[in-house]
Amino acid sequence: MSWKIPHMWEGADVWIIGGGPSIITQFGIPDSIVQDVLTGKQPMSAYSPYMSSIHNKHVIGVNATYALGDWIDICFYGDNNFYLQYREHLALFPNLKVTCHDSGLSQPWLKVVGKDYEHPKGISTRSDRVSWNGNSGAAAISLAAWTGAKRILLLGFDMKLNENKRQHFHDVYHRGEIKEEQRLMKLPFDKHLRGFAQIKIDATNLGIQIINVNPDSAIPEFPKMSLKEVLNGSS
Repeated sequence: MSWKIPHMWEGADVWIIGGGPSIITQFGIPDSIVQDVLTGKQPMSAYSPYMSSIHNKHVIGVNATYALGDWIDICFYGDNNFYLQYREHLALFPNLKVTCHDSGLSQPWLKVVGKDYEHPKGISTRSDRVSWNGNSGAAAISLAAWTGAKRILLLGFDMKLNENKRQHFHDVYHRGEIKEEQRLMKLPFDKHLRGFAQIKIDATNLGIQIINVNPDSAIPEFPKMSLKEVLNGSS
């Protein structure tokens, strides 16, 4: 179903959760829980109790992060492979499901916004489009902006491997399917980083502040703060 993004969070903070493993340290998730999730012994929602500090926030979950819990307000994705793998589970997710991939047009439970080919990097100037920026996480910034966000907080936007050579905090995309050496050959970070310079320009022009909630993120364009610093400053 084609959709225009409504100004439903006018003047508010909007959190976007990406897949970076810094989320584990930011929320102090015990290693035993992490290992259970990484190996599939527990679902990703096992992290949810440790993330209670943002359960009452406006939250967009990128790709599989919607599985953290129904406190995620919007699941957003842009990759058709993700849709093909998760469509049955996505249909059961009780909150908004939004995509910029046209394969979703046939599903009444999906809200579809197009990719802005006239403004492919940055933040789209149209409420029925997102600037793709080469990845779903960066594209979700257009979605957050059009909800009326005054401040956008990026969680798990690491854009690099952590000290354990992990790309995601959950590992659901690769579990049992790909060897470590194959995974390391397919790192997408250079491509994913290309849109953030224009995103910064567009956000500044729109009067939107973007904060990277990971002091060790590889994205240089935005102020970096720890989760504790953000929550103490916004209480």
